[in-house]
Amino acid sequence: MAAPCSRMASRPLWQFITNVRRTGLKHTGVRQFSLSYACRAATQTSSKTESVASPWKLYGAVCLQRLPVISQERNPIEDQFAELMHQMELERSLLSEHEQRLLEDAERMTRKQADNYDSDEEEADYGGQETITAQDQDDTWEQNLKHFQPALRDRDVGGTPLGSVERCLGDSLVLLVQQTVAKENIWLLPQAPWEAGETLRQTAERVLSSLPEADFKATFLGNTPCGVYRYKFPKDVRTESCVGAKVFFFKALLSAGSASQKEPFLWVKKTDLQGYLKPSYLEKVDRFILNL
Repeated sequence: MAAPCSRMASRPLWQFITNVRRTGLKHTGVRQFSLSYACRAATQTSSKTESVASPWKLYGAVCLQRLPVISQERNPIEDQFAELMHQMELERSLLSEHEQRLLEDAERMTRKQADNYDSDEEEADYGGQETITAQDQDDTWEQNLKHFQPALRDRDVGGTPLGSVERCLGDSLVLLVQQTVAKENIWLLPQAPWEAGETLRQTAERVLSSLPEADFKATFLGNTPCGVYRYKFPKDVRTESCVGAKVFFFKALLSAGSASQKEPFLWVKKTDLQGYLKPSYLEKVDRFILNL
């Protein structure tokens, strides 16, 4: 039985259809079809597939976040807990070498004030060298501490520009750029149109590398978009073949880089996004931005 089946499978399609038409299948209720009908149906199907095009323009966007550089300010409860832990650690700890030297120096001063003090014996123990007491070191350290100026935790006090990546070091910031959309300059996440031959992630990487006068190095978190935003173009620019755009967002973390202060860049907190983004756009973006 395998040989006849193999011979039938090796025949061309038109011979198989011709043989079917010559058989008596027309008397068994099977619908007849011709070779020309099958070819015409296949041609129509392929033409329909080629003519169908998406009316939405695709964009790739990057959500670039700068993680906190320093720890945040402690609240009152955290201050009380830190003080309690410090006190417990101090009570359970042993004396350091410096504290032991302070006790030895105090004991030596007590011996010097005694009536039976022997200075020759004391100098023999220390080899006749001039000793620096632990209290002298404490005084020196106190003077150095008075001249030490710690860096400000909040650099925004001095008027740090919103486009500087060095602002709000204790908070997570998101990069916003000013772009022209439908003849209107608005703030949004960096985005660019998708080009044929590249993936959406490659589009997002191209967006980041093509920012003017900026050199940002980032780590992308996966190949799958973290969010999608769809909007329609204004009626005066909308056509039947292009009714709107779909923006696919990819998350990335800033590892290094800087940007010119002259370019329209903003590094803002998640809580401040509502002052720059439109409500419908913010609703989509707010879902995947982590307030770390």
